[in-house]
Amino acid sequence: MLSFGIGTGASSWPAVSAAGHVGVHILGDHQRELAATFARSGADRFGAPTSWREGPEGVPVLDDVLAWLVCRVVARVPAGDHRIVLAEVVLGDPAGAGRPLLYHQGRFTALRD
Repeated sequence: MLSFGIGTGASSWPAVSAAGHVGVHILGDHQRELAATFARSGADRFGAPTSWREGPEGVPVLDDVLAWLVCRVVARVPAGDHRIVLAEVVLGDPAGAGRPLLYHQGRFTALRD
């Protein structure tokens, strides 16, 4: 199981609120621009130059990520103006190479040795 929070005012909330399955991706430290695209409200997240394919359960799977997961939504728990989405991992691929991208103290960074 995993969980994530999403604001009900987020441009992606309508899709997440209706989806039976969602995709979760672990981005590499080389994907800062992609992360910024997905963080912008109203952005065309799956338009060029984003590279992706349709994955299991019709979930979009991003290319060149460290790992991706397809998850079955179990619950959407109200939390003020957000929802906490609880999801069960049903399939994934952790085969990507590189270091994970982190967001800490208002900026992107990578793990250090």
